[in-house]
Amino acid sequence: MPLLSLILAVHGEQAYISDCVHSILGQEFADLELIAIDDASHDHGPALLDELAEHDSRMTVRHLEQRVGRGEARNIGLDIATGDYVWFVNVTDRLPEAALARAAERLADTRPDVLVVQHSIAPALGPARPGPHRKALTRAAERGPGPLDQQRALTRAAPSAWNKLFRRALLADLGARMGRGAHSDLTVSWPALLASGRIAALPEEVYEHRLRANATPEGGSPFDVFAQYDALFEVAAQHRDLLAQAMLRHLLTLLERVPGADRREFFHRMSATVSRHAGNALSGRSARLVAADRYQAFMLLQRSVETRRSVSRGRGRLRKRASRAIGRARKARLESHYRRQLRRPIEPDLAVFAAYWYRGYSCNPRAIYEKARELVPGMRGVWIVKQDAVASLPAGVEHVVAGSEDYYETIARARYFVNNVPFPNHVVKREGSVHLMTHHGTPLKKMGLDQRDSPVSGARIDFEGMMRRCSRWDYSVSANPFSTLVWEHAYPLRYESLETGYPRNDVLANATEEDVARARASLGVGPDETVVLYAPTHREYHDGYVPTLDLATVAEALGPDHVILSRAHYFYEHAGRADGQVRDVSAHPSVEDLMLAANVLVTDYSSIMFDYAVLDRPIVIHAPDWEVYRTLRGTYFDLMEQAPGPVTRTEAELARALQSGDMAAEARASFRARYCSLEDGHAAERVVRRVWLGEHAAAAHPTPVTVP
Repeated sequence: MPLLSLILAVHGEQAYISDCVHSILGQEFADLELIAIDDASHDHGPALLDELAEHDSRMTVRHLEQRVGRGEARNIGLDIATGDYVWFVNVTDRLPEAALARAAERLADTRPDVLVVQHSIAPALGPARPGPHRKALTRAAERGPGPLDQQRALTRAAPSAWNKLFRRALLADLGARMGRGAHSDLTVSWPALLASGRIAALPEEVYEHRLRANATPEGGSPFDVFAQYDALFEVAAQHRDLLAQAMLRHLLTLLERVPGADRREFFHRMSATVSRHAGNALSGRSARLVAADRYQAFMLLQRSVETRRSVSRGRGRLRKRASRAIGRARKARLESHYRRQLRRPIEPDLAVFAAYWYRGYSCNPRAIYEKARELVPGMRGVWIVKQDAVASLPAGVEHVVAGSEDYYETIARARYFVNNVPFPNHVVKREGSVHLMTHHGTPLKKMGLDQRDSPVSGARIDFEGMMRRCSRWDYSVSANPFSTLVWEHAYPLRYESLETGYPRNDVLANATEEDVARARASLGVGPDETVVLYAPTHREYHDGYVPTLDLATVAEALGPDHVILSRAHYFYEHAGRADGQVRDVSAHPSVEDLMLAANVLVTDYSSIMFDYAVLDRPIVIHAPDWEVYRTLRGTYFDLMEQAPGPVTRTEAELARALQSGDMAAEARASFRARYCSLEDGHAAERVVRRVWLGEHAAAAHPTPVTVP
């Protein structure tokens, strides 16, 4: 029988499962069991749990056919548990290094019925901070184990179960069970604390409580808390005074989080509950207003201080806006025009499309636009482009130039917004509008908030601004399950993941021999020539383009029957070169045509490898600076171990790999199975049917799931 039983109730939150489980099973302390209850998740969570359990016998997974809610799922885990102590852990949270050993040491020293532990609070933005109970826990630890009347300060930590380890035998004796609906912790935490003869504290941080906007709501209603407290007072009437004070503190905190439309009713229910259970046990102005159900008076009292603060902040914002407007008459006029347009009705069929910071007509937005024109005849699609990109637009594509009056009118009145990068700060998301983020590659390199630990990106990026722009998203397109988990972890916001495959890759999946011949002919490539497409990625830690490969040397080694197409990253406008067999195609409008024309791809860490793999043609990874790139940029997996083909470090190695004909077909097949199984040529259609037509279309192929 293990010392600890850790229980996870899992519904959604698939992006955090691996983090949470590894933070538990990856510690040196091993006297534990991990019980995961899959509460009928409809994502990759069940498969991820099974995969993790296959690698560690201490983990048990139970799958439920119908969702029962977090509280009941935890009860099922409690019934399975065999440990001396039970710890309920949230899937979005994690345990710091050595947390289990420190908790176990404290249990051995004190043998408590309940151990209350200190936690840190880790918001999505900004550094982690200590939890609010450090002083109380320190005093309680110094005092030593005792009943609740000796550890009254710990009542402020009472509502949650995740910051406590419970003696399992005590919960069994009490028949303590999590309640149904929201705030289910209350009916375990409070009875256990009230019945404990020995409550101990651990002031060290052994739990990281992570605040994530895409965490799964507990379920139920905010009003469930009143039934939970009714149940508590039925079994704990003798502790009325203590419980009443803690209840009022808790309910006042919850009142601030209730949606405005429900706040008056919540206050009324709170008043009735306080009056029913607290009697004259409470004092103070706020308590009297609550007991008397004087909502307006209570809200006026609470708002008075906030009003003064808001006025001060508002004046500061006005001063800053006025300062910025000085000398910017045109910008001020356009902003005024935009504000006027925002007061006009949204045009229900107007959709704006953009790609790569308004650089042109390309990528996933292009594929979605073309499919939407076919499936949604009433849609009016307008592209936003910079002035220098207008000439590259195909005939018949309506457009506006970024920054113009037409631009501001269009973004003010559009219903649909489609982009492969976030729209600029000035774009206002109106109620009723729909934002579709398509992204523009499967992520090998760290993205979003996952870059915070990068020594380069972490210091340069305004993450708060990034999250503000990304908070507009309603949908996020994903090429594969791996990307889904990465996007939901790197951008922890509320949106629907569309795991459809990449729309821009439909042209590759549907390509015919005639398409390939056309692409090669357009590039002037002969039928007997071998085309090598070289497409390296961007390196943030260099100020400009720093070549890592001498293409002329490689071309000379390959011989005259080879042509190298050099495609620089779009961040580098003049990085290509043309020298005999080496042709600069950086300005070519269609990277898809370049891929169709190529017999083999050479890249380093660019996401083009995932797209080119759709064609099932050879790929060579040229990685002379892998260690530097992985350290400074950060990556999600070791490309050297999971490469889709040979890995080279020098020009000579690359030339030999291209000449050998041995292109690691088995490695490429494994790579394709993981990243390309959804690429059946209908990704754009699936996106359009979901976003415009409201349909849920299943992918054509099953997709394997692997923990990132």
